Amino acid sequence: MKTAIIFDCEFLCIKGSQSRFWCAAIDPDPVIAQIGAVKIGLEEDFPILETFKAYVTPHDRHGARYVIDPYFTDLTGITEEQITRDARPLQTALDDLDRFSDGATFWSWGKDELNMIAISCYVEGILPPIPAPRFDNAVKLLLAAGMPVEDLARTPSNKLANYYGVEHPELQGHDALDDARSVAYTLQHLLRSGKLQPSAFGS
Repeated sequence: MKTAIIFDCEFLCIKGSQSRFWCAAIDPDPVIAQIGAVKIGLEEDFPILETFKAYVTPHDRHGARYVIDPYFTDLTGITEEQITRDARPLQTALDDLDRFSDGATFWSWGKDELNMIAISCYVEGILPPIPAPRFDNAVKLLLAAGMPVEDLARTPSNKLANYYGVEHPELQGHDALDDARSVAYTLQHLLRSGKLQPSAFGS
């Protein structure tokens, strides 16, 4: 079965980082702490086939491990204890993600591969293990399905399924896997309704 991977990343911040564009002296580098992904089938009933979730050990550019800020925990639910107990090195997490994909294209709500993966690899001092042509922007898919541009601009990934009235299990915003699920449930709905064609994925 032909498949696509919908993925999302959560990256470090403290209160006010976004408004400062992560440029203040106190701001951490925006490196990945969590990756979530959903594998969706592009044939038959467009099933959700598998999911992937990984916590990532966040390091600064000098190799020191970042401590998780309470603001980040409040935003994402990711705790210092979870990172200490469950996190993998960035290289391992990305290699595991690549194996999970089985060669399928990665789609994110925006350009997580540039805004998060590329930055994290640069800070970590490793080569990105997944090449840029393997990634694409899921916003293209919603445009192909007829979502108005002005609505695209104001709808975050975790609100997308609600925008389309898609019934789904409870999702936690700013959790990488749940945000990926929100996009995947939406794409599944659009594929099943015929508003989006599998050909839009390049398959």
